[in-house]
Amino acid sequence: MDERIRKQMGFSLEIDKEKNIFRQTHLSGHGRNENDAEHAWHMAIMAYLFREYANEEVDIARVMLMCLIHDIVEIDAGDTYAYDEEGVKTQKAREDAAKERIFSLLPEDQKTELTALFDEFEEYNSPEAKYAHAMDNFQPLILNNSNGGGDWKEHGVSEETVYGRQGKTALGSKKLFEITDMIIQNNVRMENLKKSS
Repeated sequence: MDERIRKQMGFSLEIDKEKNIFRQTHLSGHGRNENDAEHAWHMAIMAYLFREYANEEVDIARVMLMCLIHDIVEIDAGDTYAYDEEGVKTQKAREDAAKERIFSLLPEDQKTELTALFDEFEEYNSPEAKYAHAMDNFQPLILNNSNGGGDWKEHGVSEETVYGRQGKTALGSKKLFEITDMIIQNNVRMENLKKSS
């Protein structure tokens, strides 16, 4: 077996560990907590389905690949709950170290390609990154909403905090942010989210 395919196989087995990283978000139907791989797969399919609502023309294959790789770093860094203020403070450092270790398992050209794509997602500047981030926000939002806002309620999350995260959805899709706003307001009315003072 040549070195290149050996490295590709090693990376493929390493990323299988993403299936063991569980998130705070629950599956629809009040199911168990979803794992990172399920979240990434769901985001990628949603990105394709909702592409007509992106604010700008996007390379949808690039967006879908961003969705699929954006949480691979959590194999080492762990999942940081979006509303965990303390965890967010160290998130970048943990994820940068993980990115270097995990993508270094690949042949150099593929390491460079996927690292650049991961960094593009994190930098939030390109139309593709903005739209992929909209999916990263919208996917857990619709799951949580389908479960009666249970994850927000369990963690005592406020309307203001959710808007702080979800506000960026509008950078990728104004249309999906309109839906987001409706969902948030409905959950405030149902007292699943604490009303901002």
